[in-house]
Amino acid sequence: MNDAGPLLEVEGVSVRFGALMALHQVSLRIERGEILAIIGPNGAGKTTLLNVISGFYHPWEGRIRFAGRDRTRLKPPDVAELGIARTFQNVALFKGMSVLDNIMTGRLLKMRGNVVLDALWWGPAQRQELAHRAAVERIIDFLEIQAIRKTPAGKLPYGLQKRVELARALAAEPQLLLLDEPMAGMNVEEKEDMCRFILDVNGELGTTIALIEHDMGVVMDISDRVVVLDYGRKIADGTPDQVRKDQAVLDAYLGVAHD
Repeated sequence: MNDAGPLLEVEGVSVRFGALMALHQVSLRIERGEILAIIGPNGAGKTTLLNVISGFYHPWEGRIRFAGRDRTRLKPPDVAELGIARTFQNVALFKGMSVLDNIMTGRLLKMRGNVVLDALWWGPAQRQELAHRAAVERIIDFLEIQAIRKTPAGKLPYGLQKRVELARALAAEPQLLLLDEPMAGMNVEEKEDMCRFILDVNGELGTTIALIEHDMGVVMDISDRVVVLDYGRKIADGTPDQVRKDQAVLDAYLGVAHD
């Protein structure tokens, strides 16, 4: 992969659902090592943009490059193989499985084995299993969820379920982490914890992050750069200070009409 230039480039991407244009010629860059926030009013196209980046939708027009490679038409498993992981707006855990086993599912793309050896749990298969479990235990320690590692995910409070979902995404060791409303439904203390973990993932693990978030205080505190969408179009792109003063952004959020 090309280490020069932005990690991800979205060039003139449009997405259409029948007569509805969900995204209209959106272009943006995600630089290596940054935290990029994608904001906008409800229905602005934010989740659609993440779905395009992660391969769940294919654009009607435009291109997407990751680390210099065109990946516009790749399917989600192939996108994940490149090094892109995500969380979802609604928690998507296996509720009957333990926290540890949920996080282990994030290692599936890293697992390479032989069916017979895996069945016997012998030799390379055994060493691989132990290595993957060690990687998961490091993530559990990193996100401070040791006490719930054996708890079924469905029995956890919502804020902890969100943290487990983050852990599962990190288990894939992504270069780019996409977070769709990681703090939705959380109380103030849970939001503070999640902010700290996102900053640690970026600073200590070196993971590039793009997130959708409605809490403007959070966005302004943790983001290096902010992209604003409105009715499927990009209307602003800059530092938090630049964006908070942008008249087009103020109009979009305040519902100001122009003649």
